[in-house]
Amino acid sequence: MAMQHTPGFLKIVQDAKTRIKECTVDDVKARLAAGEKILVVDVREESEWAAGHGAGAVHMSKGTIERDVEKNVPDQATPMVLYCGGGFRSALAADNLQKMGYTNVISMDGGWRAWVQAGLGVDRG
Repeated sequence: MAMQHTPGFLKIVQDAKTRIKECTVDDVKARLAAGEKILVVDVREESEWAAGHGAGAVHMSKGTIERDVEKNVPDQATPMVLYCGGGFRSALAADNLQKMGYTNVISMDGGWRAWVQAGLGVDRG
């Protein structure tokens, strides 16, 4: 079930989406199948991550990614695909990472729901 977002939140997400790159889960699936080295980053909350996350993904929540990314991903050209529940928080995070100098950041539209529906691997815990 999709969350009902407030108008103010949707406004800042739409603004961020004017500056970032987005992809679909099918794009990510194809890149992973081709063996591309991309860092998949789950920006959801810790409880969401613990309930299940993309196989091979790393966790840096929307609340901490800006604080932690430079020590976890020092190369600002690292290809990263960010996802959240549906693609909104990941858009905000991608926008901020770009402002920090990261040059190869993409937000995955559809987020975790699309990942699961696409049949991509899931890890728990």
